[in-house]
Amino acid sequence: MDSYQVIVIGGGPAGLAAAIAAKKEAARVLLIEREGRLGGILKQCIHDGFGLIRFKEKLSGPEYVEHFIDEFENLGIEKLLLTFVTKITKMEDGYVVKFVNKRGLSEVFTKTIVLACGCRERTSKQVMIHGTRPAGIFSAGTAQYLTNILGQKITKKCVILGSGDVGLIMARRLTLEGAKVIGVYEIKDSPTGLTRNVQQCLEDYNIPLYLSRTVVRIFGEERLSGVEVAKVDKEMKVIPGTEIVIECDALILSVGLIPENELAEAINVEIDNNTKGPKVNAQGLTSMKGIYSCGNALHVNDLVDYVSESGEIAGKNAAGYNYADEENVPIHYSNNIAYLIPQRLDLKSDNSKTTIYFRSGKDEKQIELVLEIDGLRVWHKHYLKINPPEMERLSLDFNSFKLNKNSRIEFSLETHKNG
Repeated sequence: MDSYQVIVIGGGPAGLAAAIAAKKEAARVLLIEREGRLGGILKQCIHDGFGLIRFKEKLSGPEYVEHFIDEFENLGIEKLLLTFVTKITKMEDGYVVKFVNKRGLSEVFTKTIVLACGCRERTSKQVMIHGTRPAGIFSAGTAQYLTNILGQKITKKCVILGSGDVGLIMARRLTLEGAKVIGVYEIKDSPTGLTRNVQQCLEDYNIPLYLSRTVVRIFGEERLSGVEVAKVDKEMKVIPGTEIVIECDALILSVGLIPENELAEAINVEIDNNTKGPKVNAQGLTSMKGIYSCGNALHVNDLVDYVSESGEIAGKNAAGYNYADEENVPIHYSNNIAYLIPQRLDLKSDNSKTTIYFRSGKDEKQIELVLEIDGLRVWHKHYLKINPPEMERLSLDFNSFKLNKNSRIEFSLETHKNG
């Protein structure tokens, strides 16, 4: 049986960054990807806006990921494409990974695993849309693939449900392809995508955005013929009498992303109810020894630059992992923070450059992120405004706080005193 120090599952931007970082630590690395090409979702993201942080320039998705693919190939990292991982089995000093491809069923041993499986889209049934099941209902990602990769014109007149970033981008893309986008309908009272995408994809193209509205029913036999849209109240319940029927031949769903963690759950990795991804320490290590998580499998990111960053952190630490026991201190946060990563610190590891990602629970202005240790305020950062669609990132030196195993670490958002 072949043996590796690190196996990376997933060949998108997080997986590529993890594999490269592990290889640079002189580890023997294998990357397993279920598709026929490396690059993950970025292969179909032909719009620009990628790489502003890492490369200081606007790149398309394929241009961004090409930087990593070139480095991956130059380093001579082993890879298996069109290969699907079916099972991970815990051993005393590592894991056996079983997978299937055109050669049949195989298995290899690895000391550590980096899960970089990305995320998937919610479906119409997951958001309780009733009615028939005609052709013409697409997730935003599927619509993007059909349009950008296969060159198909999927609609002449469509409705988009949800104001997530992919839905906003597809509203613009379909408009450029000659389709009529009747409107983007969002069940919440504010957009869920980035502000810049609302501006560049909707406002610049005169595409209307309807808030506090949702699709409640689908019409059509073989092909979609229309949808029923209704207003919702503050509890997101349909307001009777507000229903209207809109004629269209396609419904594009941009109703949220879910981190892909079936493999993690199968080996009992602890999942965070808020992020829907594994609970990790500052090095990306999950609750299972030797199992790391990064990218959109860890939590849904806004920017691919941060996906690559988390991949590098996980890959580098996976290469040097020694199965030593951790000395963990949990990280707590208040209710007005939607989520915060990492969820714990290992006091035996280097936490001098700990990367923190968090989202607010609601729109806030003149707010401070406050860190308290054992009830004492030790650090704070002022924000003019923050909102849930836009993830915040910062770096902290936790080594300077002289933590011990009984320390209580808590983040909170507080109104700025001079605001």
